[in-house]
Amino acid sequence: MEELLELLKDVRDDVDFENAQDLIDGKILSSFDIIQIISVIDEEYDVAVPATEIIPANFNSAKAIYDMIQRLK
Repeated sequence: MEELLELLKDVRDDVDFENAQDLIDGKILSSFDIIQIISVIDEEYDVAVPATEIIPANFNSAKAIYDMIQRLK
């Protein structure tokens, strides 16, 4: 999880990924940010995120992103 938090900070260093629970619902992340995060997941974790997994629930928090990565591994 710590590694993921560092990677997310590389995408957007102005976001408190550790505590934010509404990254999508609160319009904190843009669609471009999501594309960057998906790219990072693919590169760093060797996990392809299928289109069916690109839903707000999977990107609203760092924990949700982490859980998705674990599920897709």
